[in-house]
Amino acid sequence: MKLSCIKILFITNLSLATYYSNAQGCSDAGFCTINSLKPNSNDNSLKNKNQIKVGFSWGSADNSVSIFGNHIEYNRQISSRFGIDAKITSLHQNGNGISNFGISDIYLTGNYKLSEKLKLVFGTKAPFTNGNKKKDNIALPMDYQSSLGTFDLILGVGYEVKKWQFLFGYQQPLSQNKNEFLRESYPLNSKLREFQSTNKFKRSGDVLLRVSFPIMLAKKLKISPSLLPIYHLTNDKYINSLGIENEITGSKGLTLNGNAYLDYEVNNKNNLQLNIGLPFVIRDTRPDGLTRSVVVNLEYKIKF
Repeated sequence: MKLSCIKILFITNLSLATYYSNAQGCSDAGFCTINSLKPNSNDNSLKNKNQIKVGFSWGSADNSVSIFGNHIEYNRQISSRFGIDAKITSLHQNGNGISNFGISDIYLTGNYKLSEKLKLVFGTKAPFTNGNKKKDNIALPMDYQSSLGTFDLILGVGYEVKKWQFLFGYQQPLSQNKNEFLRESYPLNSKLREFQSTNKFKRSGDVLLRVSFPIMLAKKLKISPSLLPIYHLTNDKYINSLGIENEITGSKGLTLNGNAYLDYEVNNKNNLQLNIGLPFVIRDTRPDGLTRSVVVNLEYKIKF
């Protein structure tokens, strides 16, 4: 009885916080959406060693920008302890008379189970672009770049106890992008003058903690409420028009997000997943263009 009450309260609090939130979203530099750092990612079945996922997402960003994303992912279970994942993403941004589409990044990760309850995650993210798309030969803000343009290291640890799932992740840029956006390059009446300058952008790393609890609603239907704090380790930096490096005040700090994963098992080889994410706590500024007020993702998975 007590456990049932805890479940109900957890879902209710998540739902209420989600309803009243209207600020920065749960997007990050990418590692919260890789397979090994999502809830219920401990399926080590060797009956179907392979799975392919195709996903589509929509997000509402700052400055009247809408985001449409796509991804395709392949997961391979090498043994009962070791698995590998490969994921390619793309992004389309639209708003303020600007529309951009591009292939974003490739994520290559592995996961190794030390025990039934403990696993390690390791991998990398490599960009397909340098983060410096232009319009009329003038650099666009990061909000219109299909990738951060950074080569990143990804590390993680997952632990499960009494169905509670705890996932810790660390993502650190090993290189920076080539963005040249300076808002003063645009006319005084341009909407883009409201965006943060990111010329020679230097982005800090992030750490995350995901806490989730899967709950069976029906035989083939499961919901996994999830809390997702992400901490940006230091303030980001850019070079202004005078060639002086500036810290972007307020870009360091915590973003606390909520996710709800709804999984439907069509049959033993086909699954659908709906994921909705919203923010509870925000940082003052997100110069990387990853701000979202809501993110909705639909994913189809087939095992073979």
